[in-house]
Amino acid sequence: MRTEYKQFIIRSWEKSDREIAFNLIASILSEYGLGCEPTGADEDVYHVEQFYQQTGGEFWVIEHQNKIVGTAAYYPIKRGKNAVEIRKMYLLPTVRGKGLGKFLLTHLEETIKAKGFQEAWIETASVLKVAIQLYESHGYQPTTGVETERCDRVYKKVLSVG
Repeated sequence: MRTEYKQFIIRSWEKSDREIAFNLIASILSEYGLGCEPTGADEDVYHVEQFYQQTGGEFWVIEHQNKIVGTAAYYPIKRGKNAVEIRKMYLLPTVRGKGLGKFLLTHLEETIKAKGFQEAWIETASVLKVAIQLYESHGYQPTTGVETERCDRVYKKVLSVG
């Protein structure tokens, strides 16, 4: 996958992105006082092949001026009806507020729907206020069943009925 938004390139993850993506996510979590969990909630970033590529999901990196500035991903999950979980949607502070988050979420939804999935789930933490506003403004509804320790909110959106 490769697409562009303004001066950003959104592309499929490559093995050479592993360490950069992990460090980017860890730095953003730290910015909000959230811990990185390399053997827990963030293990998937070290094992993208197993968690995403081998399950029918995707992991994307966002580049700006040849530097990785963000990530976005999804993979199929057992809960819900033919559902995926949107994960690892993180942007460095220098690229926030440019509409990139809205574009990524919309592009994720379009991709997920085109692959035949019906629901998208997102787990997040209350401290991520801008992310929560984005999800809610895109029609995600609060629900129950948080599975990740550092998260205290879970949202669901029905993308298609079938």
